[in-house]
Amino acid sequence: MKLTSVSTAAQLLAAVARLQLTSGASNYSSASSKAPTLPLSSDSTFNFDFLIPLGLALTGGSDISPVLGVANDVEPGNMTSYYKEFYKLANYTKEQAEDPENAYDPINVRDTWFSTANYFRRADFFIHQNWSNPDIMTLWAEQTSAFNQAIAALPIPGKRVRIPARKQNFTVEAIWYGAGTGNNKMTKLPTLVVGNGFDAAQEDSYHNFCAPAVLRGWNCITYEGPGQNTVRRYQDVGFIPQWEDVGTPVVDWLYENKADVIDQDRLTILGNSFGSLLALRVAAFEPRIKAVVAIDGIWDFYKSAIAPVPADLVPLFEAGKKQEFDSKLLELRATNQLSTMATWGLDQGLWSFYTHSPFEFLTKAKEYEVSDFVKKIKVPVFIGNGELDSFVTGQPATLKQAMGILGTLHDFNGTAGYHCQTGATQEMVRSFFAWLNKTFPDVTNRTEMNAIHAR
Repeated sequence: MKLTSVSTAAQLLAAVARLQLTSGASNYSSASSKAPTLPLSSDSTFNFDFLIPLGLALTGGSDISPVLGVANDVEPGNMTSYYKEFYKLANYTKEQAEDPENAYDPINVRDTWFSTANYFRRADFFIHQNWSNPDIMTLWAEQTSAFNQAIAALPIPGKRVRIPARKQNFTVEAIWYGAGTGNNKMTKLPTLVVGNGFDAAQEDSYHNFCAPAVLRGWNCITYEGPGQNTVRRYQDVGFIPQWEDVGTPVVDWLYENKADVIDQDRLTILGNSFGSLLALRVAAFEPRIKAVVAIDGIWDFYKSAIAPVPADLVPLFEAGKKQEFDSKLLELRATNQLSTMATWGLDQGLWSFYTHSPFEFLTKAKEYEVSDFVKKIKVPVFIGNGELDSFVTGQPATLKQAMGILGTLHDFNGTAGYHCQTGATQEMVRSFFAWLNKTFPDVTNRTEMNAIHAR
């Protein structure tokens, strides 16, 4: 695989990171008023969310200047403006992807469609308040079509698969990316199983995790279950705490369909954000998982979910006053009196947990706590800890303490210190793959195919 303009993208991202002014991403928390990166919006949540598409430029998922142009044009805190500007950019980029003059080269095809898909996903990000909004479905159809055309143009095309759950009534949506070896022999390679959490899409995971994994000689499969983008949209199923019922069918599929190319002794599950807790849950009940990567390890999802709620309403929730709590919080949402972070968190929480009651959402959130199953985890765990990640403040350290010698706490500081190392993909990836190399020490000697993918 050859990634175009990677060095240029990396240099530009580094330049943005070096321009340190004031205000930070939505999860910036420090005694100092100085943030580690140049603010792209006076709204801290938007600032953080602009870093997401910028970060995907490293693997062909966006272009720098168009995203900065959107950041320049979006009205701070205006979710409709955010949607409109990314929608405009998505359609402009789609026109470039459909231009036959650009289709002479598979790299042109791949990167332009990847960017198109990314921009449609960004346009979708803040529109989940009204479940009947047709854009929730149409934007996802657009991004899916674009992404499918991109992965079809990879040197080894990605493949979507649907995996029926065996214990509950839903189907896991997954995408397989084979690393290959460049010869006709079947080589069993280490394999990364990647799941997101509260909001991100498995298509994002290709850029953040799978492209880097394949370059290092790892197979990769991404998946989505209840509450996540495809399953929530097309199957009307919200999050479930029994995440082993999602992860185990993925492992079953690998064993049944890819046994000739996966090294069963190096099968690793990675969870991003809330997905870190979900990945830990799978590892607790699925003995075929041999290691876990928890990117900003979450210990207690309820603590993260309740944090943006106005402090004066929290006692109502804790007292069990459902009607009063719901009424007051939804009134604040309707009259635009919540912060952007609280507004988005409420909208996404209700949608992804499939409830119209904030009280029910937060009550369900209490069912997601690693303490319930931590003693069942018997494999090594990499625990990311972002210095500035106030979404999970202190939780990675709690997880490390509970894991004992099985846990490795890795601190990400400075420009890599945002939630899930957003905008610092290189540092995140090299850190956990260095750990995997120590955990599975023969991996490096079996990845000569790197040169093949780099051509």
